[in-house]
Amino acid sequence: MPTLHHRNRPMTGRDPHEPARTATPLELLFDLTFVVAFGVAGEQGAHLLSEGHAMSGIVGFSFSMFAICWAWINFTWFASAFDTDDWFYRVTTMVQMIGVVILALGLPEMFRSLDEGARVHNEVMVAGYIVMRLAMLVQWLRAARQAPEYRATCMSYVRTLVITQVGWVILAVAPVTVPVFLVGGVLLGLAEMAGPYVAERFRTTGPGRSSTPWHAHHMAERYGLLAIITLGEGVIGTVASLSAVVEHSGWTLDAALVALAGTGLTFGLWWTYYQTPDAELLHRYRERSFGWGYGNIVVFAALAGVGAGLHVAGYYLEGHSHLGAVATVLAVAVPVLVFVVADHTQFWVLSRSFSPLHLFLVLSTVALLGVAVAAAAAGVAMAWALLLVMLAPAISVVGYELRGHRHVARVLADAA
Repeated sequence: MPTLHHRNRPMTGRDPHEPARTATPLELLFDLTFVVAFGVAGEQGAHLLSEGHAMSGIVGFSFSMFAICWAWINFTWFASAFDTDDWFYRVTTMVQMIGVVILALGLPEMFRSLDEGARVHNEVMVAGYIVMRLAMLVQWLRAARQAPEYRATCMSYVRTLVITQVGWVILAVAPVTVPVFLVGGVLLGLAEMAGPYVAERFRTTGPGRSSTPWHAHHMAERYGLLAIITLGEGVIGTVASLSAVVEHSGWTLDAALVALAGTGLTFGLWWTYYQTPDAELLHRYRERSFGWGYGNIVVFAALAGVGAGLHVAGYYLEGHSHLGAVATVLAVAVPVLVFVVADHTQFWVLSRSFSPLHLFLVLSTVALLGVAVAAAAAGVAMAWALLLVMLAPAISVVGYELRGHRHVARVLADAA
């Protein structure tokens, strides 16, 4: 029988093989704050792209995606291992949600300063991270105190969080130029990702050094849910790209085609993402979790990038874009290609299995996207070219449904 109260419970670690472990309502509520963050990042990146400031838009968007995804990853893996769902855990989660909102509010200033090219202003973003990190530090310290089996591992996470956060604060308050910011940001990002790897993998034997007890099926579901939220940026991008056009000019053929392309593309990307049986493979090959967990940052960034590209298409239809038809199609086609390549790579990361079919599907996708760009260059209307881009995920879907599922079945049989 479920517990009906939320008084404090010892944070001793969850059972990594707990049956029927699923995402909690609190985790779903936490994820909603990332809808705002993905939306702001997509809109800001699309605005700079449509103004012809491609480098600033791409750099700002890439940095935003890492910051947003990393904040989510920090919480999610901890929650899978130590969620107690008591009142204190709930309150600290709320504090982290506040930090995500602050982070989102700081994104426009960061994009603007990158575009101006003098000094990078990410003070508000870092303030959001400080709020999130303080809550996470409390959580890790609580786990270290109440779960002796994991104490040394938890304290390793604490040290990484403190050291890297000090670095981000210095990078925020120091009057650094864009190149210095980029170099420092890359180094701190690498340090952020190295911290969990060191904590989980480079443990000597002894008390308190067990690996955190995350749940494979739970983590696969959590990542899948974030993928759906990120795909929502594609829906938002489609609606945003058409609302102004329809309001001023009514429904046109181009507007209808872009609506169809955006919706079909979002659906195709969703179908493609869920073809990989992440839960079963992650449960069998727990040691491959880092490549899978980190690699999904690229997947999420690509999905959000598709939504940003659809924003760019909307600016083009409104006549408010400095980009031509070819560049507009590329704004959607490039993130679609990145997603397809990253998604197939993720399957290899988990299964260590390669099939010539996968290479054929990726190359076919490249060819189709190339045809879409070439069509735009040849004078085909941008909206019609987007319909070709829409078909790109269908290549992987059809390939899987016709033959790929057999290869996946063999992989699962070998993993059993």
